[in-house]
Amino acid sequence: MADRINITIDGEKVNVDGGLTVLQAARRSGFHIPTLCDDDRLKPYGGCRLCLVSIEGIPRPVTACTTPVTDGMVVETSNDHIERLRRTIVELLLSDHPNDCMTCDRAGDCTLQELAYFYGLRDNRFWGERRRYEDDDLNPFIKRDMEKCVLCGKCVRVCREVQGVGAIEISYRGFGAKVCPPYERDLNCEFCGQCVSLCPTGALSGKQWSGKGREKDVKKIKTVCPYCGCGCNLTLHVSRNEVIRVSSEPDTINEGWLCPKGRFGYEFIKSPDLLKSPLIRKNGKLEEVTWDEALKFVSEKLGSIKEKYGPDAIGGLSSARCTNEENYLFQKFIRAGIGTNNVDHCARL
Repeated sequence: MADRINITIDGEKVNVDGGLTVLQAARRSGFHIPTLCDDDRLKPYGGCRLCLVSIEGIPRPVTACTTPVTDGMVVETSNDHIERLRRTIVELLLSDHPNDCMTCDRAGDCTLQELAYFYGLRDNRFWGERRRYEDDDLNPFIKRDMEKCVLCGKCVRVCREVQGVGAIEISYRGFGAKVCPPYERDLNCEFCGQCVSLCPTGALSGKQWSGKGREKDVKKIKTVCPYCGCGCNLTLHVSRNEVIRVSSEPDTINEGWLCPKGRFGYEFIKSPDLLKSPLIRKNGKLEEVTWDEALKFVSEKLGSIKEKYGPDAIGGLSSARCTNEENYLFQKFIRAGIGTNNVDHCARL
């Protein structure tokens, strides 16, 4: 563990871990520094330049996300010069950004919109030529609107650093720079959606929840993913009594990362074939019964088979969708309760 050091932020002395960046130290000490490209789960990038701060002894502003703290450092997170720089950066981003907040799904949950609101930007000194791209491609899950991209690089970095796929990259240079798959083909990747979860604007979103509800209309409910035994934490976005989106928070056991099934495979919830109660076949027809009746039926059947044919006539097959704890209890039930080692599970779904 790094040694603790003393620094001064906006006139307040704070004690922080050595090895942090100025941005990390400021956040952990309760100081706000705006940023579009930073995420603690990714390597520092310094792309958006919004986290500029003034450090005593350095003649120019520096990016807080790439500058390590040193003992005795004196940091100023905001002054007139820095705020003018930040405001200009936001203006330049908005000059090349569609003015369609009224119809954008990310309205109310967009970092760029929050910055524009904070700086009171209604007019722009830099209106002029704007990037134009063709409509979204034909991939099944991720909606791409590159006209809203601010080139923060989060999507590219998470695809490379976390997922290890590298399905997208920032191509071309200057005004023509944009994020795209190889040869500008339709996106064809693992569709984990990590890029969607990090995008600070409406450039990347899910096709399944497009037009289904904005942040103010959504109720968030925390639960656990049902697809495997990893126990990833999910946040269900519910609007009008319907799950319209699935996300995960960074402070969970899975650090906010999800697989394609966990992020996009939720529409089974509203399937008309979903079982809502146990079924027992009576007179050749499946009928709904209570849980007590179903458990009694299973107990009697297993008991009669064991008594007539012995415990090895029974086998247990568990599911990879169960938690590790549930699978442990199931095998214990088969081995200790039934008395057989005939137990297995499906390794995949």
